This record gives sequence, C-alpha cells and structure tokens, in this order.
Amino acid sequence: MKIEKIIGVFFSPVGKTKETVLGIAKEISYYLGKPLEQFNFTSPQSRQGVKEYSKTDFVVFGTPVYAGRIPNKLLSYVQNGFAGHGALALPVVTFGNRNFDNGLIELRNELEKNGFHTVAGAAVSTSHAFSEKISPNRPDEEDWESLRRFARLAAKKALNLEEIPQPVQVPGENTLTHYYTPLGADGKPVSFLKAKPQTKVDKCNHCGVCVAACPMGSIHKEDPSLVPGICIKCQACIQKCPSKAKYFDDEAFLSHVAMLEQNYTSRHENGLFI
Repeated sequence: MKIEKIIGVFFSPVGKTKETVLGIAKEISYYLGKPLEQFNFTSPQSRQGVKEYSKTDFVVFGTPVYAGRIPNKLLSYVQNGFAGHGALALPVVTFGNRNFDNGLIELRNELEKNGFHTVAGAAVSTSHAFSEKISPNRPDEEDWESLRRFARLAAKKALNLEEIPQPVQVPGENTLTHYYTPLGADGKPVSFLKAKPQTKVDKCNHCGVCVAACPMGSIHKEDPSLVPGICIKCQACIQKCPSKAKYFDDEAFLSHVAMLEQNYTSRHENGLFI
C-alpha cells in the first residue's frame, strides 16, 4: 500500500508510552523513508475535536494499560476523537510488568471501529509508574533490539499489502465486561479510586509543574496542594515534581504497590504481534 506519512499518537502521563510509541514510529519512518509526525493527547487541552487521518497514513497509536484496559477516563476520547478513513495503524499498549490483560485487544478494536486498519500490535513492559522497584529502566536495550526488528517487519508488511488486511490477531477477550481488580499485600481486593496525591507543603514552591503535568487538569492552579478534580493515579505529578513534594498516603493504594513489588519484579516479556 502507498504510505506517505508516519504518525506517532499517544497518551503518556509519565513519558514511557511516548518513548515507546515514538521509538517504534521512528524505526518505521526510517525503514520506509517517510516523514514522521506526532500527536500527544495527554493534556486536557489537546483532547478537542476529531483528528482526521487518511489511507496514506501509518499511525502508531499508544496508551498505557490501567487495570488491564485502556484508561477508563480516556476511553471516550479514544472512541470519539479519531477518524482513520482507511489509515493503517499499529496499536501499542505499555504495562508495568504485571500483564496487559485486555488492553491491546481493546485498543485494536477501537481503532478498527474508527476506520483504521491494524497491521501489527505491541504490548511493551515498561518501568511501573507506581514503583521504581518494578521493571526499572525498561524498555532496555534488549527490548529495543526486538522492538526495532518488530517495527521493520510491521513496515515491510504494510508496504507489501495489496488489499485491506484483517485486524491483527492479539490475545484478549473481544467482549469486555470488567477491569482488573487491584489486590493488597494480603492478596485481598482493595479499592483506592478516591485516593489523591498529598503535598509536603514545606517543599512545594508553587512552580506549577504538577498543574501542567496532570492529564485530567485536576490540580488547583493557585494552591497545588488541592486536587478538586479526578485523579487517575497516573503518577505524573509525583514523578515530575522537581522538589519531590507530591506523594500518596492512601493505605489501600500503598498496600497494592507492596503487592506488586512482592510479585511482579521478575522480567515480563513483551507481546509483539504481526
């Protein structure tokens, strides 16, 4: 098929999905000798209107996996904010070394519904946003070697297509009814939906970094210690605060983090599908 442009599209609060999507997209761009563009829909301001693509575009589209699926608060925009018009697509999900569950098949299905034709798919283990002890420094060089090979294979497949492809086959359930239930350190279900980041007021200098980083626009501009809006636990404010003033103290959330650190530090391999 004729391909004129590669586009990396991503939601990436802490930066790992952006890194992964653009790494794959750059390799495809280099292999095909076509220009690379990007669209970052992490900020609330970016999620306006509908992004239109064409049948000569190849879109590498990525989100992190939250509770085994596309982040709940982003799902409506993924469903309604993009029109493929026959563009080829490569869905990418990143996950914090536990499991990608139904995240990849859900993203594939939404892209297909929106008029994209998926030719490959990737589920990539990255460092966990909740803990530095889980999958640190991933994707690492071993990951990137396999991801570059995968990107070239996907590019070659796309270039050689002579007709509209069937949706790429990826693991998961086509009919989705639930999200992953977080467990605590004792193995029992925990809920921390209402948990919000706290602020060490003696360290906060009101620089506004956390306000700008929040993908939900939920942190108060004048008083960053207040979070009147929804918190999706993405950890952007925690990781990007230059004075390390942000933290979580919710017991259920911390118990879940402890469970992850106990059970998910062994290397989980990526899922690459063509």
